[in-house]
Amino acid sequence: MFRFATTRLLARSAPSGARRFATDLQASPPTDAAFEAAWKKVVPNIDPPKTPLAFMKPRPATPTSIPSKLTVNFVLPYASELANKEVDMVIVPATTGQMGILPGHVPTIAELKPGVMSVHEGTDVKKYFVSSGFAFIHANSYADIVAVEAVPVDRIDANLVQKGLAEFTQKASSATTDLEKAEAQIGVDVHSALNAALTG
Repeated sequence: MFRFATTRLLARSAPSGARRFATDLQASPPTDAAFEAAWKKVVPNIDPPKTPLAFMKPRPATPTSIPSKLTVNFVLPYASELANKEVDMVIVPATTGQMGILPGHVPTIAELKPGVMSVHEGTDVKKYFVSSGFAFIHANSYADIVAVEAVPVDRIDANLVQKGLAEFTQKASSATTDLEKAEAQIGVDVHSALNAALTG
């Protein structure tokens, strides 16, 4: 009975007005010809306004087979660390735990917590400490990683980390207001993660 019901449900075609998956959408959105025609009637001397999509590159098509490499963009508010870099794997410190991203990964959005992000390219592994941010994994084996702050692990000063951890721990114990407690706890969390990055 269950098998029969499942077969019938799967055999049904989706309704015509159903929302399609992102992978079913066209790589570049079609222009709205009706809008452009109406615009030309009202304001014939001015080109129609451009939407944000007009300034974006078309999304690469989703491959039919899993690529051998993952294409990574790793950006900060003030710099681009990696741009269209083809790598084997990236491991990010998601709030749900360490998350490995390989080519063909399911589309995902992950919030990042303070921790180590490692970029694997063959036998070479580059490690960054990220404070927070988001990782956007796309169906076409592209990953966009946006961090608030990041620094290569080999540039972290262990003495400053220990000093900062002690300072924020002391602030946390002497904090009287909720704001002071929250600020101190953030400092403790970040410096603890920095310490773990150096010792781990």
